[in-house]
Amino acid sequence: MVSSDLAVGAAGLLATAASSEPSSLRRLAGLAVQQVNGCSAATVALWRDGEPAVVTSTHPEPPALIWVQLRAERGPILDALASGDPVSCDDTLAADQWPEYAAAALSLGVRSSITLPYRGGPDSFTLSLFAARPRVMDTAQIPLAELLVAFGGAALAAVSDYDEAQRTAVQLRDAADSRSLVDQAKGILMHALGCSADEALDRMRQVSQRNNMRTTDVAATIIGARAGRTGSPGSSGSAGSAPQGGQAQRDGRSGRSGQGRGSEQARGSGQAPQSGQGRGSGQARRSGQAPRSGRPAEAPEGRH
Repeated sequence: MVSSDLAVGAAGLLATAASSEPSSLRRLAGLAVQQVNGCSAATVALWRDGEPAVVTSTHPEPPALIWVQLRAERGPILDALASGDPVSCDDTLAADQWPEYAAAALSLGVRSSITLPYRGGPDSFTLSLFAARPRVMDTAQIPLAELLVAFGGAALAAVSDYDEAQRTAVQLRDAADSRSLVDQAKGILMHALGCSADEALDRMRQVSQRNNMRTTDVAATIIGARAGRTGSPGSSGSAGSAPQGGQAQRDGRSGRSGQGRGSEQARGSGQAPQSGQGRGSGQARRSGQAPRSGRPAEAPEGRH
């Protein structure tokens, strides 16, 4: 009977929305330590092409046993991968068939272990359970451990399917963006050259092959060149335009202020302003003198 804790752990293991291979394998190792009686540590290794691609463990020391077995070319992990069946080491003191593994395990305080393989598709993984006492994990624990391995295999398959779906979505989005660029460039060429859509596409493909470029890069270049030509008249026209209103107002204020300063200088130097000429003419009329004009005065006729 599956316990509630195991059910909750399996549900978390199969949650792939924000999961990855390392995180799934790490959860599997932690779940094994929680559920298997006598298990003190667990290591999970994902194998690709005969090499461990991902290694996770509940403790930092046990993964070293994987490299010991690879160097010695023998050990419970290699036997489990070769046979496809669980391999137990009841007591590392008596493991004469794997002397290198037994010595390394004893140095880490490991007295017994069980290794279970999972072979599904191109990838496979191994779950290794370690105990600090000999024979503490008997054969009765193997079915539960195999159930955990099955959960782990389902989790890896779900992660793989999720990643494949993500890659497909990215590819479809990139394809849609590329199609949009090519269609826009075709429209530009059809308008500029008076050709059909197929002829415009053929021209872009010819340029692509001749310059060793992707068709989408050629399309982007055409769109960029069109955008540059469209923006140039506006920029050149603005360069020769009249001064802006703010500048004109500043110039007008400068002119008026200059005139005002000129008038003040004239008054300061004792010169009468232009309006003073009118006042001078009035004074001349009151004193009986003829006003001055721009024409020379006529001489009076002499008496005979």
